[in-house]
Amino acid sequence: MSVVAVIQARMTSTRLPGKVLMEVLGKPMLGYQIERVTRAKRLDRVVIATTTNATDDPIAAFARQAGIGLHRGSEQDVLGRVAEAARTSLPTGVPKTIVRLTGDCPLIDPGLIDVVVACLTDSVPPVDYASNAIPRSWPIGLDVEAMTFEALMQADLEATDPYDREHVTPFLYRQPNRFRLGHVPSPEPLAQHRWTLDERSDFELLSAILTALYPSKPDFGYRDVLDLLADRPDLARLNAGVAQKTRRFEDIVNKALAQDSDATGPG
Repeated sequence: MSVVAVIQARMTSTRLPGKVLMEVLGKPMLGYQIERVTRAKRLDRVVIATTTNATDDPIAAFARQAGIGLHRGSEQDVLGRVAEAARTSLPTGVPKTIVRLTGDCPLIDPGLIDVVVACLTDSVPPVDYASNAIPRSWPIGLDVEAMTFEALMQADLEATDPYDREHVTPFLYRQPNRFRLGHVPSPEPLAQHRWTLDERSDFELLSAILTALYPSKPDFGYRDVLDLLADRPDLARLNAGVAQKTRRFEDIVNKALAQDSDATGPG
């Protein structure tokens, strides 16, 4: 079974332009994420999906330098960009499973990627889509979504709502009567933590975490981050005032899941 991770990344963030290539200890944030993603044992290939805009040429150059897959597509039609990246990700044939990640998560945990992939591929009965983010119980910044190649292609073929085209997966998880959904909950409530990169204060926190952990333990996991924050509560205050953008999809899917007893997943 071939499993391909597609990482969406672009330079034109409205809140923090160029954020994915901002450096800590001489390495860009996207470099940390790629390094961590490639440690996942259940992935066969990693692809960066960026846009055709000239502003994203540095991301394309970095992907080539890192020796990983690259696809360039539409800025607005992100679903189409991710689907095309999936279709062209392997030299021959198509993958069985697609893992969708966003390029602003430099602390993504490879072990958690493996768990979400296992939820998709090993569930009985099988599921079409699995995530650890709906409903949210993990830190923001550890989000992983996995789906069958067929489900992603169906979404790309049928989705017409601009929200679905921009956010890639809502077409799947707002139809639990059609697509079986799997969920990987956190063993403890961790949703209060914010480890994603949207604002300058996010960068300050992530920079402090990487500076503290990476030199001595480059393969640190999310529990190492929790231990560090427990010892250094001042760090979490660095981005405590950042408001997360409204996650319309969580409201949609939580309502759908409450109405549908067929939605499945471990835990």
